[in-house]
Amino acid sequence: MRLVLLGPPGAGKGTQAREISQRLAIPHISTGDMFREAIKGGTPLGRQAEAYIKDGRLVPDEVTIGLVQERLARPDCRDGFLLDGFPRTVAQAEALDAWLAGRQEGLDAVIDIEVPRDALLERLTGRRVCRQCGATYHVRYNPPAVEGKCDICGQDLVQRADDTEATVSRRLDVYTGQTAPLINYYRQRSLLKEIDGRQDIPAVTLAIGRALGRDWQ
Repeated sequence: MRLVLLGPPGAGKGTQAREISQRLAIPHISTGDMFREAIKGGTPLGRQAEAYIKDGRLVPDEVTIGLVQERLARPDCRDGFLLDGFPRTVAQAEALDAWLAGRQEGLDAVIDIEVPRDALLERLTGRRVCRQCGATYHVRYNPPAVEGKCDICGQDLVQRADDTEATVSRRLDVYTGQTAPLINYYRQRSLLKEIDGRQDIPAVTLAIGRALGRDWQ
């Protein structure tokens, strides 16, 4: 199956991507990993991307699209793939459609994990990290045995700067503004599968399976 995975920060995309990839035996292609691999490998597109990233600029669509096409052309994607982090814009989606059409292929589905904003804020702002060993906790969903102290090394737990409510709100605003046109694009093409991400992890996985016509247990 050829799939795209969408979802805001805190929706649990990473966890579900691993599950989908394993169950369908298709590669999980994260754009972040793809950039790092291309830069490390010193490919022409990787060198272009690195120049933008080092200057703190956004990598242009044509470079990102080229990297994705380069990755999808590999043998391990012959029977399908799960794209995570691409496309981010309608222009990228159109380029992906055109490239797949040129290979007489197309997307099977676009999975959109939906979680209300207030739930996302709770998930993301409740995270706490150990200063010493880096262990991660959540004040509600995975609290330490002793409040404010790491179970492993006993050091203080802190809230990361990017987990504050103001920062999380900005991240969610950016995601919503960027992704709303993309969601409409795929909805109009009858590819969108909307999944309730408020459920527990196994229930979300099963819901994705049902949306894809798979009876996962």
